[in-house]
Amino acid sequence: MLVTGPNGAGKTNLLEALHVGTQGFSPRARSDAQLVSFDATEGRVRLRGTNGPAPFESEIRLGPRDARRAHYNGGVLRSAEQLRLELRTLVFTPDRLAVVKGAPATRRAYLDRTLARLFPARASLPIEYAAAVGQRNAALRRLAAGASTPEALTPWTETVTALGAALVDARRETLGVLAPAFQSTSSRLGLESAALAYDGEKASVAEYDERLAKDLDRGLTGAGPHLHDVRVSAGDRELRGYGSQGEQRVAVLALVLAEAETLAERTGSPPLVLLDDVLSELDEDRRRALASLVSHRGQVVVTATSATAFPGDPSQSLVVSLGEVRTA
Repeated sequence: MLVTGPNGAGKTNLLEALHVGTQGFSPRARSDAQLVSFDATEGRVRLRGTNGPAPFESEIRLGPRDARRAHYNGGVLRSAEQLRLELRTLVFTPDRLAVVKGAPATRRAYLDRTLARLFPARASLPIEYAAAVGQRNAALRRLAAGASTPEALTPWTETVTALGAALVDARRETLGVLAPAFQSTSSRLGLESAALAYDGEKASVAEYDERLAKDLDRGLTGAGPHLHDVRVSAGDRELRGYGSQGEQRVAVLALVLAEAETLAERTGSPPLVLLDDVLSELDEDRRRALASLVSHRGQVVVTATSATAFPGDPSQSLVVSLGEVRTA
């Protein structure tokens, strides 16, 4: 589906609504107040579609001060984010370049979201690990203040070690599953020899014991997967520091499309893919490559300021103007 319209007409708002209605949260707004019109007390997104072979209906209600309320196929969900367990949506927006050029925490978060989609049974690992690290940090501070004993720290060190090892294994497996599609997609988009690599090793109880003095001084756990990184490279160049903005953009786009391909292969049902303002900084060859990549891959929504920007034949075209969406 191609969505066109002038800048500021609401194309990104349409994609944002699709993301909220399928994932329960906005990919760009930090608060629900930013999603509700200034003259409204509540916002609502209601979607109907098919999830694989089955029809679905979802609804999200949100307000500037109220908690989000979500329904899926008539049932009330405990939280809006539970929609992610039912529906899969991937999104590219210009600010997603931070996945490549931003801080390691951004890449870790992206990898952990991908892990949860590819391996739902291990989706809670990052959360459990982060909670254990928080408990160990609290125990470190109590010990440093003389309010606890080394023996009270030991169980948390062992828990952090075990969960950290499991998380490193899961992250590496996720990258291993994703890497072939990422390399292939990057190559088709003109970024040769692209690769993903996990940068970090498992920490042992002995390692934590050796660095105990440093951890006590800082009150923080100074080793483990909460400090690891993902290297995104092309040839021998790490794209974070040595890639052009165009290469970084292609790498993020390739990540999204590679995950979509991998999810479709593993589940038999392609996810919804939202590509916002993806064409504006791609040359003609890469635009043609993208058009070829997204054809016949389930539902993909692409926004552009002009229909001529997309060198393909979309199955459906919509035009957005202020307050209106119509068929082209």
